[in-house]
Amino acid sequence: MSDAVAADPAQPSMDFHPRPQAGPAAPWAFPAPERGTLPNGLTVLRCHRPGQQVVAVDINVVAPLDAEPKDLDGVATIMARALSEGTDKHTAEEFTAELERCGATLDAHADHPGVRLSLEVPASRLAKALGLVADALRAPAFPDNEVERLVGNRLDEIPHELANPSRRAAMALSKELFPAGSRMSRPRQGTEETVARIDAASVRAFYEAHVRPATTTAVVVGDFTGIDLDAALADSLGAWTGSPAEPHPLPPVSADDTGRVVIVDRPGAVQTQLLIGRVGADRHDAVWPAQSVGTYCLGGTLTSRLDRVLREEKGYTYGVRAFGQVLLSSPEGTGAAMLAISGSVDTASTGPALEDLWTVLRTLAAGGLKDEERDSAVQNLVGVAPLKYETAAAVAGTLADQVEQHLPDDFQARLYERLAATGTVEATAAVVNAFPVDRLVTVLVGDAAQIEEPVRALGIGDVTVITG
Repeated sequence: MSDAVAADPAQPSMDFHPRPQAGPAAPWAFPAPERGTLPNGLTVLRCHRPGQQVVAVDINVVAPLDAEPKDLDGVATIMARALSEGTDKHTAEEFTAELERCGATLDAHADHPGVRLSLEVPASRLAKALGLVADALRAPAFPDNEVERLVGNRLDEIPHELANPSRRAAMALSKELFPAGSRMSRPRQGTEETVARIDAASVRAFYEAHVRPATTTAVVVGDFTGIDLDAALADSLGAWTGSPAEPHPLPPVSADDTGRVVIVDRPGAVQTQLLIGRVGADRHDAVWPAQSVGTYCLGGTLTSRLDRVLREEKGYTYGVRAFGQVLLSSPEGTGAAMLAISGSVDTASTGPALEDLWTVLRTLAAGGLKDEERDSAVQNLVGVAPLKYETAAAVAGTLADQVEQHLPDDFQARLYERLAATGTVEATAAVVNAFPVDRLVTVLVGDAAQIEEPVRALGIGDVTVITG
């Protein structure tokens, strides 16, 4: 008898579909916007994205934090939050209800460049939602009770921010880097002392001094099929009138990056929050693409040099990141970016972790990056771009960032070309220049009694201890 098992004709057979094969990669480029200006002076960037049925609208208002009155730090934040708390047509509750009927979300915040409003709404309700946002910009009510509530909310947030090690480290680094008289040295959303002084009158005064169509840009991204966008804009943002006055001039950014260490004492802390930084080149500088590639190799992902040593080899941390974040840009090119390394380690490992971190930086300066590191960084930075910009909101946000930073409309598209063309030697030089071992300000939020002496022994700069 044969060992072979005869096929049972009663059993159904299966025909498998051929496995799909990957085709050639389709060419991709960051979307190019169409720029225009409404009769009232408001600038519009529009970008038609077929299939994006949720339209994103980002509105930049040149009302920078540097323009806040002395001793009223935080008034720009309260004003931004109060824009949706009622208009000349709707109470705060009615305004919220109208947004919800549109299926829309609206956020607003203030930062060093100015105030940003971000709207997302189904394309079919874009005209209605634009009308609501235009009302908020054109005629906000700023009722006393709503402003008082927002001030109270902000005062409640501050103790939580001070208790958060990463937020506390960021505040300490800004205070250390920038001159005492610079707005950049103080918390973006104000302190308890300054926020407590804010009232409806000061909010309205800041609004009237800085919010006007001539210094505002709206970025609209989505599928405009069947939408008369010109009419929708004319009937909403185009109906807003205001002074054509010039925007508040932005001061040049200056900073002191003399190597030093500041310990924010948190007795009993089981971890130390690290934030190491300095001020360097922003996106107007030709070095930005190479700096981005080099910084990614240093600490942009789990396979970067910092993570490979501090996380994988030594087990000090769950992760350490290096990054460049634009702080402020001006048309004159006098802006700057924060170049920083951040992470947290267990308290006992603070000294050894910093020693190894500095060793990574010195080794990088001495031996440079490897070609495979550069290749991996470029692939990650450039290769994921089509996925990163799948949504209208992602495209609108990037275009709005370009507006804030006074960059050309095609900057992001050309940036990917420059990243891809960046060589290993170029990336090495840029990252070594960005993170010089003797020109870094180190902030540590942790238990000073346990970490001060090991840190002093490293010789990376004078050490100062302040209370948390």
